[in-house]
Amino acid sequence: MTGLNLEDFGSRVERPDAGIRRDAHDRWEQLVRPPLALGKLAELADWLAATQGQVPVRPVSRPKVVLFAADHGVAELKVSANPPGGAADLVRNVLEGGSATNVLARLYGAQIRVVDVALDTDAEGLPAEVTAHRVRRGSGRLDVEDALSVEEAEQAFRVGVAIADEEADSGTDLILLGDVSVGGTTAAGVLIAALCGTDASVVTGRGSGIDDIAWMRKCAAIRDGLRRARPVLGDQLELLAAVGGADLAALTGFLLQAAVRKLPVILDGVVTAAAALVAQRVAFRAPDWWLAGQVSGEPGQAKALDRLSIEPLLDQGITAGEGTGALLALPLLQGAAAMAAELPERF
Repeated sequence: MTGLNLEDFGSRVERPDAGIRRDAHDRWEQLVRPPLALGKLAELADWLAATQGQVPVRPVSRPKVVLFAADHGVAELKVSANPPGGAADLVRNVLEGGSATNVLARLYGAQIRVVDVALDTDAEGLPAEVTAHRVRRGSGRLDVEDALSVEEAEQAFRVGVAIADEEADSGTDLILLGDVSVGGTTAAGVLIAALCGTDASVVTGRGSGIDDIAWMRKCAAIRDGLRRARPVLGDQLELLAAVGGADLAALTGFLLQAAVRKLPVILDGVVTAAAALVAQRVAFRAPDWWLAGQVSGEPGQAKALDRLSIEPLLDQGITAGEGTGALLALPLLQGAAAMAAELPERF
């Protein structure tokens, strides 16, 4: 048993202000003629205004990439192109500024924060601010054992809540949410298949770029995980413990608390989509605070976003992960907010 009551989030999460959104929409008639000339950009500006609770919308000035990092035990089955326990190397690349995430973040003026919740490496080899919230080293192999204990799942969930509070308190005005993991898309596939009531093959994608043989191993692992997930579908924390992992539990906690704190979030790929699906089961209004950056090419992401009624903003075939899909959508949000805030009234 844990002391965490997920039902509290259902009552604490409110929708973005619908009246503000209508006011923002009406304001376009004074800025642009015809009012729909800017298409999706106007919709994005209206959404941002509603999340901020004001018209005109404030420009996006303090965006932050938040990446939760973990290794998954299921990677031992060779379901990823990356080696088991290899997420630490991916994290080091981000910390050293050598990833696609770093290039885009520099270009668009976003800071990056990496949170190690379950990397399978010595904590001493990474900065203290990265490892300060580690829950455990790696996770269990979800096809044959629980990824986490329920107590560890609660701890990881609370890490996500705490990070969301820190970002909201620091003045971050838009979150670009992603993961750095090895085996994470397999865990995400189990969660999505379980919550959408579909078969493993429907949600199994190529992840890090696996070949056909690895895809079949991954599909089998997701199918085995599904057998373990179905008995605990009624308890989201137990579900995350059984077949999720510390990163997915932390992402779920982050998404829910960000919605409580009225902090808008752009989702990256299939792992964040899976966490969003779990979070939706906890608080049905929470998805109104999220957008999806782009189509990742993972069938599980498409399934989850369809269930969430969220349409990705871009489709550029980018599969790099690590927040890149969310970052690619950032200029659209920045442009939409800037035009809504700075265009003079003409009529």
